[in-house]
Amino acid sequence: MKKVAILQSNYIPWKGYFDMIAAVDEFILYDDMQYTRRDWRNRNQIKTPQGVQWLTVPVQVKGKYHQKIRETEIDGSRWATAHWKALAQSYHRTPHFDEIADWLEPLYLAEFYTHLSQLNRRFIEAVCAYLEIKTVIRNSWDYPLLDGKTERLADLCEQAGGTEYISGPAAKDYIEENVFTERDIKLTWFDYSGYPEYPQLWGEFTHGVTILDLLFNCGKDASRHMRYVRP
Repeated sequence: MKKVAILQSNYIPWKGYFDMIAAVDEFILYDDMQYTRRDWRNRNQIKTPQGVQWLTVPVQVKGKYHQKIRETEIDGSRWATAHWKALAQSYHRTPHFDEIADWLEPLYLAEFYTHLSQLNRRFIEAVCAYLEIKTVIRNSWDYPLLDGKTERLADLCEQAGGTEYISGPAAKDYIEENVFTERDIKLTWFDYSGYPEYPQLWGEFTHGVTILDLLFNCGKDASRHMRYVRP
């Protein structure tokens, strides 16, 4: 039995994204999809003394349509220093700031990224390494791609040797379940509900912020506040 999930890359995603990675044997970054503005691909939220704040990676959008996520270039490098400064200002009082900063700060200040997919994967893999998530991560362009929304997903899963496909609940709006049934692949809907709260700075608790919030506040105990990452 092999579980597979396929999802577009996000910038410093929330904890649920990493739970999905941890729940499967292979996670495919689906960056052959069209880049969408004002989405999670190039931005995420942190908590600050002034409330929730967006951190946005500037990107070059060369046309209104048909630009893939993997083709999307980052516009400059000044954003990295600004993002790290914002993180340091908001989280320097957290119990595990120094521990997380040891590996996170160099990702911002000592490395350079040309494309959004490259950046997102680098940060996703770094968080997985810290949380000891062993899931294999691949890019969608590692495989030949079929046409058709559901057909492509089912075929990617099959090429990866998957016998079960784990999908986010939002995909219920368009996934044709019979396509998976015909290939003898079990389709399972991921459940993001029921997350416990954890010690968090700056006012009312917020679940949907970047996982970095959880890591700064809880360190290695972060897994105790997740669903599939094991303590």
